[in-house]
Amino acid sequence: MTHRLLADLALARGPLRDDWGLRQREDWWAAATAGGASAIDVTGERFATEGSSLAWRAVVADDQAHAVLLGATDVPRVAVLRDAEWTSRADAADLELSSLRLVGADLDDADAALATTAVALGQWHRRHRFCPRCGSQTEIVEAGWARRCTADGSTHFPRTDPAIIVLVRDELDRALLGRRSDWHRTWFSTLAGFVEAGESAEHTLRREVYEEAGVVVDPDSLHYRGSQPWPFPGSLMLGFHARASGTADPTPDGDEIAEARWFSRAELARLAALGEVRIPPRVSIARHLIEDWFGGELPGDWSRGQPPTTDE
Repeated sequence: MTHRLLADLALARGPLRDDWGLRQREDWWAAATAGGASAIDVTGERFATEGSSLAWRAVVADDQAHAVLLGATDVPRVAVLRDAEWTSRADAADLELSSLRLVGADLDDADAALATTAVALGQWHRRHRFCPRCGSQTEIVEAGWARRCTADGSTHFPRTDPAIIVLVRDELDRALLGRRSDWHRTWFSTLAGFVEAGESAEHTLRREVYEEAGVVVDPDSLHYRGSQPWPFPGSLMLGFHARASGTADPTPDGDEIAEARWFSRAELARLAALGEVRIPPRVSIARHLIEDWFGGELPGDWSRGQPPTTDE
């Protein structure tokens, strides 16, 4: 197996450019408006779309208080962060609002990068309205790329939480896939977990696989495959392949992981074709790790016609 980096990850098609040099300018809004800026409405994980494209519109004066700069393509692009009241009106008016989880892989490169950044920034702003130092309100500064405390003047920047995600193989070249306790019975994916304080990504990988599935990973077998942002609300997924020491049956922890098992390529292909096993959609790096091991595309995914968490 080669160890090239994964290509065409749906949410890793940036970076965005700030060709206009607006982020550090106090007059960024005026400059962006003068440059013909266009806006996208964002609410939580959803954003306005038209088919498989973002629904860009002209900016208006009322956008300024809720706008963050995303970057620039042909013109400056901004996201307007909407509240629950606006969202209710939009839903009532049947405005097309889409989730990055569902349409991220269908967007073109520029829209995918812009939408990913918009959701990531929007999630951060929504969760950081108050200063972690003194509890006072914060305000948006630096074109949406920071918040400043209105009381003590401290500045706070968006944070990203690193997490590992890994396709583990055994000595028979079978893949280890698991099913979370709150997932539908047909859903299986690679194992993943957050990097904890004081850990390296490599240590996290070995710890998570052992804690969740009772499988010991050979520390010399880790191969980094690539990363992509996962702004739900603010993760960076670090993708790996690794090999287990031996072929012992996995033992799920029974808490977070309800089922863990080895799959041969033939078995996974057969079960996926029957719909008895569904792997993550193409927007997830997990699917790319699985199909890279498999050697091609697999049918089906869990975003098509399946309930979100419970068994049928």
